[in-house]
Amino acid sequence: MPAWLNALNQEIVSCTRCPRLVEHCQKVARTKRRAYMEWEYWGKPVPGFGDPEAQVLILGLAPGAHGSNRTGRPFTGDSSGNFMYPVLYRTGFASQPKGTHRGDGLELKNAYITAAVRCAPPGNKPNPAEIANCAAFLDREIAGLKNVRVVVALGRIGFDAYLNHLKRSGVLQSKAGLAFAHGARYELPEGKILLASYHPSNQNTQTGKLTEKMFQKIFEEAAQLAKTPAR
Repeated sequence: MPAWLNALNQEIVSCTRCPRLVEHCQKVARTKRRAYMEWEYWGKPVPGFGDPEAQVLILGLAPGAHGSNRTGRPFTGDSSGNFMYPVLYRTGFASQPKGTHRGDGLELKNAYITAAVRCAPPGNKPNPAEIANCAAFLDREIAGLKNVRVVVALGRIGFDAYLNHLKRSGVLQSKAGLAFAHGARYELPEGKILLASYHPSNQNTQTGKLTEKMFQKIFEEAAQLAKTPAR
């Protein structure tokens, strides 16, 4: 791991800027879920995961209370990850179709996963101040991931978080004309391509709002775009 990323991840893990989130993560880690009573929960902010040389950045919402907040790795140990990693494996971005815990051998190839918010929020709903508190981490992470050409935003919050990053960076003056919709694709002023997808949450996958076929199509497109020579 590059020194800049290691330093950033250490800062993320030790962050206590949002008292509501700190309290929630620690409370969940203490009380646990019956199925995971033997686990020592992570219970802290969750750093990003993947290939620092990646061309594809996957931007999600926040850790799940009994997923990433338990395992300490994005999309690991919950239904969202169980839906996503097989798709990443089939589209060439993951070394194996399952992610259960840190140290399970899973590696990402040409992909890096991060989130708008690094702590598990109550009800999966961070407030605007909490999203703003995490923004500096996201800005530094994206600035360090020099090879990213395609950004896959999972859900409206991830989508807005990336556009707000571009506004803070001076790349984008306005978000006008950039509406979130599953399958939307936008070529952005700095040369990157933004793909939008519904978040692979239980709420979306169990109702059929997001199917495996729909989700895989997004990552097939991302893989193809990453291979296409820059203009």
